[in-house]
Amino acid sequence: MFKSSFPLTFIVFIPAVLILVSPLPTEAAHEFTVYRMQQYDLQGQPYGTRNAILNTEARTVEAEVLSRRCVIMRLVDFSYERYQKALRQSAGAVVIILPKNMSTMPQDIVQVIRIIMPYEWVYNCTANNPGSQIKRQGPWLSYGADSNGSGVSMLLELARLFSRLYTYKRTHAGYNLLFFVSGGGKFNYQGTKRWLEDNLDHTDSSLLQDNVAFVLCLDTLGNGDSLHLHVSKPPKEGTTQYALLKELETVASSQYPEVKFSMVHKKINLADDTLAWEHERFGIRRLPAFTLSHLNSHREAQRSSIMDVRPYVDLRKLSRNTKLIAESLARVIYNLTEKGAPGDLQIFTEQMQVQEEQLSSVVDWLTAQPRAAQLVDKDSSVVSTLEYHLGHYLKDVRRHYVKADKRDPEFVFYDQLKQTMNAYRVKPAIFDLLLAVCIAAYLGVIYLAIQHFGVLYSVVRRITAPKTKQH
Repeated sequence: MFKSSFPLTFIVFIPAVLILVSPLPTEAAHEFTVYRMQQYDLQGQPYGTRNAILNTEARTVEAEVLSRRCVIMRLVDFSYERYQKALRQSAGAVVIILPKNMSTMPQDIVQVIRIIMPYEWVYNCTANNPGSQIKRQGPWLSYGADSNGSGVSMLLELARLFSRLYTYKRTHAGYNLLFFVSGGGKFNYQGTKRWLEDNLDHTDSSLLQDNVAFVLCLDTLGNGDSLHLHVSKPPKEGTTQYALLKELETVASSQYPEVKFSMVHKKINLADDTLAWEHERFGIRRLPAFTLSHLNSHREAQRSSIMDVRPYVDLRKLSRNTKLIAESLARVIYNLTEKGAPGDLQIFTEQMQVQEEQLSSVVDWLTAQPRAAQLVDKDSSVVSTLEYHLGHYLKDVRRHYVKADKRDPEFVFYDQLKQTMNAYRVKPAIFDLLLAVCIAAYLGVIYLAIQHFGVLYSVVRRITAPKTKQH
């Protein structure tokens, strides 16, 4: 055999062994899309991940040794204890497989995710709907239903309601109303900051030339039975700001007794890296401003969570809050309390009432696409659609673009947020070592057999030789 076909045997046997011990190509490699977590610079301070490359061996969370491994777990199996286990053992990464429908998650897991994920660095990806590596929210997972799709949808509805009132001279109030939708809220309200700079520092084209009675910011108003008016400076009695506070209290107590209304006072802390609420941007420029929200604190995890999706917006409560705010604003601008109007008087009724279908369609549209600042440019459909809708109700609609200064930028965004991840199914290192030993032993035996072929041949002849009979 060795004399006639040894080369053929050697050439065929080794590849055959490798093919038999290797998995099929379709089972050995997987390629899918993932999205990176936030990465940006704000006022010279870096935030987010600085390295998106990951090349580690995968392990499930039940494994004993996780050091320098990539821990894989499903979101339904996620827990604070398991996450801490990965951190204690210095795991290289944690990959969380997200379900396609986030709203199906149990509430206990939702609460854990809301608490942990805003402040910890986590890789996550999904089989059906790939996710991202995130802090607070991954840009491609920023659907922002309650924060702040609810505020934008409410603003559009308020613009529609008051445009009807201001259509006729006899119902035109003594106040001009300005509706403002800003971007970059998660980046210390950069859109609002730049807009104020242009309209206060350049008086030629300012929209704020007249006295500003107050600024009312709308944030996270799509759920809950509480309504908080966040202020940096409590309004003084006799001012228009104080009138708004009292009208909100009046309408809430007389028309919506299930709503618990309160004022929350928090001074502006300029030492913090970021401001708490958007109204603080106006307060810094000495404009009286408030923020209305169903959240008691700006630190609530709902404002920055991947769990903030469409099913967590209660359309009935969003509609109720819209009606409450609209009635309160109308009572202020028409001075109804001083005119003796009762607290249960409703202005927006019948054909002027809040349209739930309109609110629902706007929220559905906003939450059907990510709206992170990195993904929204001047040609974005989000911007053009908002401009189109506001153009139906307002006389003068303008766009304002914000671009970072190249020499001394206040903010820097990074691209390559969408990446392709490759996962390879390979044999463990011990298997490669064992296979190498077997191959070396095989080749050693073949070498010895060739070198001592005469001895081997005589042994084989004696074993295989037929026995002769002796007489």
